[in-house]
Amino acid sequence: MTEDRSTKGILIPIGGNEDKGLNGSSRLNFTKKGILSHILQESKGKHSKVVVIPIASDIPDEVGQNYLDAFGKLGCTEISVVKITRRSQSDKKEILQLIEQADCIMFSGGNQSRISHKIKDTEFHQILMQRFRDEPIVIAGTSAGAMAMSLEMIAGGSSSEALQKGAVKMKKGLGLIPELIIDTHFVRRGRFGRLAEALAKYPDKVGVGLAEDTGLIIKNCNEFRVIGSGMVIVMDPVNLTHNSYQQLKIGIPMSMSNLTTHILANGDKFRLDNREIEVLPLHDDFY
Repeated sequence: MTEDRSTKGILIPIGGNEDKGLNGSSRLNFTKKGILSHILQESKGKHSKVVVIPIASDIPDEVGQNYLDAFGKLGCTEISVVKITRRSQSDKKEILQLIEQADCIMFSGGNQSRISHKIKDTEFHQILMQRFRDEPIVIAGTSAGAMAMSLEMIAGGSSSEALQKGAVKMKKGLGLIPELIIDTHFVRRGRFGRLAEALAKYPDKVGVGLAEDTGLIIKNCNEFRVIGSGMVIVMDPVNLTHNSYQQLKIGIPMSMSNLTTHILANGDKFRLDNREIEVLPLHDDFY
């Protein structure tokens, strides 16, 4: 069971490629059910002070503008984009002030290692963790921004070679929810084996694979609710009866037994403390 950390903040990890409502066609009604709409609803609505951090991206200006446009379309006007290209910038006074005043912080996609390298253990990180613990701040992240929420963070690795020991590269993330290992673009990029290997190495964690345009609203670091148009795969190694990871040499195929797996969709819920699933009842309009 996970410890009760009495965390007041809300985490919203997203699997990438979330519908921003900018191309005229939406997989869900963007203004009512879209993921960015959920992010604002969990914060202070259109009055939220949103800080977008495209630190993981190769094209931070373009990514930042996309979020300015998307949140603006939802009626939000107080949106700031923070560009951090060097680790030393994470301790700049003007950036720290924005983090201290934000109602919602949004990490973009890209390379998750850049997030941990440029933020982890800086004053920025300390403020982020303190506010997440003590205040109802919303911290959202898509793709790399979601993966960096873990403590044991997937940093890379071929999906086709996964389940061969050592194929998945792990680094330390921000540790916002250390009980989880999060992977993204999960269905489209076939990352089942990648997450399974990460759990073989860290069987005390729970794995979460997020499809694109799909996320979780996580409260108290325990209560999960699925949002978006795709699915969430939860891998729970609590009942493993066999795990060959420790015995094998690098490059040898692994075996695991009784890795419990759940497939959840929009509205379904999961609790980390007792591993209980609550599936949203189907209505006529689902058929």
